[in-house]
Amino acid sequence: MRCKRLLSVARVLGLMLVVFGLTYLAPVAAAIVYGDGTGAHFLDGMIASLGLGGILWLATRRHRADLTPRDGFLLVFLGWILMAAMAAVPLLLALEGLSFTDAFFETMSGLTTTGATVLANLDTLPEAINLWRHTLHWLGGMGIIVLAVAILPLLGVGGRQLYRAEVPGPLKETRLTPRITETAKALWLVYAGITAACIAALKLAGMTWLDAVCHAFSTLSLGGFSTHDASVGHFDSVAIEIVITLFMLVAAMNFGTHFLALRHGTWNAYLRDSEAKTMLALILRSCAAIGAYLWLTATYPSFWTALRHATFNLVSIATTTGFASVDFEKWPMFAPLWMLFLSCVACSSGSTGGGIKMFRTITLFRHANREMLRSLHPSAVAAVRMNGTAVPGDVIYGVLAFIHVYTMTIVTLTLALVVSGLDFISALSAVVACVNNMGPGLNKVGPATTYAVLSDFQTWVLTAGMLLGRLELFTVMVLFTRAFWRK
Repeated sequence: MRCKRLLSVARVLGLMLVVFGLTYLAPVAAAIVYGDGTGAHFLDGMIASLGLGGILWLATRRHRADLTPRDGFLLVFLGWILMAAMAAVPLLLALEGLSFTDAFFETMSGLTTTGATVLANLDTLPEAINLWRHTLHWLGGMGIIVLAVAILPLLGVGGRQLYRAEVPGPLKETRLTPRITETAKALWLVYAGITAACIAALKLAGMTWLDAVCHAFSTLSLGGFSTHDASVGHFDSVAIEIVITLFMLVAAMNFGTHFLALRHGTWNAYLRDSEAKTMLALILRSCAAIGAYLWLTATYPSFWTALRHATFNLVSIATTTGFASVDFEKWPMFAPLWMLFLSCVACSSGSTGGGIKMFRTITLFRHANREMLRSLHPSAVAAVRMNGTAVPGDVIYGVLAFIHVYTMTIVTLTLALVVSGLDFISALSAVVACVNNMGPGLNKVGPATTYAVLSDFQTWVLTAGMLLGRLELFTVMVLFTRAFWRK
């Protein structure tokens, strides 16, 4: 029976790889348009993905079964691993001297929307390679698995368990439409529509079409890859920074809220969203405070210059995007540390961002307040509420469990990097950046450097951290429990 279940998983995995193989058409077209000589490499990658997917499907096509929760966890995990491996093929063929470790790190960073890179000389990188890196961001932003949910039912595969395993945030049972396929399509339509608006705005702000597409993909996925070594600082444009800042804030909100607001044509969905309101208040107040701090410490001679750089870089890090307009590691240490902290808590559930998510942050804060109230008034009855609704006890327990596992993951991976020889600040900031899918850390992995300075062992540790963070820990960790494999 267990073997039959695995064969059913392999069948769906094959279909997913076939769907993923079609995404190579974008860089193939770019290679032809720009004549950068990488078209054959992307065709090889497409053949590899389509071939492996086709073989898996043909070998298991007779094994049809509805997906169980166990199947969903295993399929999502294997899907991300195999897609990252397939995505690495063009990089290995096109970039001389790039190891598989670094290529896999780069593509996993793309799919998990982390934005940490091992590549230098991005300004002269082939256009198709740059587009591919950013396309991985865009696909991973809402989740290539959720996209598959909208397509695979047409091929006779149910998708609900995939959706529950992949969608970020603790409210995975919330439905926007009656059918899960319609939900996935609705989310992707909203995602694609906002992306198109971002591309148009960046083009009007002064970017080329390629830069506009790539940076819009990074912005809406909250990824952080750029086509330039200096990131957004390359453009030195207030208009571009304003556009990206606004769209980063949009992407850090729950896309379900965007869908409801667009469907009803009112702002009420945003006014009722406690996460969005708390996130915006926290980030905007932090921008003003850090801007004033940088001005008072004479980091910048003008308050408005300080506010400009503080706003863009703080929003970028807090929303786990990872763009940089300046080397913020040179700021007084409090500023980058506060930004690193915000990356842990600021993004809304159901957004493309990483970290603990604002829902869990608010829930934990209100639960702590309730416990303090109970210490004073043991018989008091007080519910933890979110958006005017009482949060069920099992959700609160789930939040507490997640926070514990999240903290232990940060500590464990940091210690693994320290014992391998990395200094503490670099190790801690790199782990936080990768688990939060945020990108740049501090010291050796700061915004002015790349992750290429790390050893292979350190690179694999952080690759694991990126996957754990993107799939919100439990989806991966449950695979290593006895209960998962027990009949």
